[in-house]
Amino acid sequence: MEKVWVISLGGSRIVPEEVDEKFLMKFKKLINSHPSHKFVAVTGGGSTARKYISALRKLGKTTKSQSISGIAITRLHANFMARFFGKSANEVIPKNMKDVKNLLGKNQIVFCGGLRYRKGNTSDGTAAKISAYLKCPFINLTNVKGLYTSNPKESKGAKFIEKITWKNFEEITRKIKFKAGQHFVLDQSAAKVILKERIPTYIVGSLNAIDKILKGKKDFGGTLIVG
Repeated sequence: MEKVWVISLGGSRIVPEEVDEKFLMKFKKLINSHPSHKFVAVTGGGSTARKYISALRKLGKTTKSQSISGIAITRLHANFMARFFGKSANEVIPKNMKDVKNLLGKNQIVFCGGLRYRKGNTSDGTAAKISAYLKCPFINLTNVKGLYTSNPKESKGAKFIEKITWKNFEEITRKIKFKAGQHFVLDQSAAKVILKERIPTYIVGSLNAIDKILKGKKDFGGTLIVG
C-alpha cells in the first residue's frame, strides 16, 4: 500500500541565489527511488519572495498585499518544480485541497504553492493543513539540521533538539511575531495545525535524512515533533 508524505520544500533550497540544479536533481532522484510512496511538495517563496515582500513593506503596502505577492512566488516555484520533474509530477498547479488529492491519484508527486490567501497563513501552514487533510506525516526540509535552542548560524551555544512535543514546539513558535515572508525552521501557522491535528512532523536539513525517514529509520538525523 502506498504511503503519502507531505514535504515543505523551502524556496531557498530551490533558489538560494540561482536555481540549485544539483540539489534539485538529487531531490528528484530521492523521490524516484521510493516508488511505493507518494508525495505532496509544498514550495516556499524563500529569499525571492522576501525581496518582493520587503519592497512592498517599504512602500507601506498592507500585510495582505505582501502575502498575496509571496503566494504568487510559491506558485511560480511549484510550477517550475513540476516542469523540472516532468512525467512523475502534476501539469496543473492545484488551488485547493480537493485538487491536491485528485492530482495525487494520478501522479507520484504533486507540487503546490500557497493555495489561497488567509490571514496569518504561510507555506509551512499550508503544508501542515494538507497533511491534516490527507492524514499523513509532514516533513519540513529546511537549511539547518533541525530545531535548535537558538539560531545555530548566529549562536555558538545553540543546542540541537532531537525530539520535542507538539505542545512545547507550539509554545516556542507562539513567541515569534508573524510577518509576511518570515523565516523560521517551521513557523507558528504550521505549529498550531500539527498540535491540533496531532501530525507526526520531521524537521530535517538534508535529503539523506528524508531517505532514512522513508526507510523507517528512527535515527534520521533531524528533529521529530510528536506526542
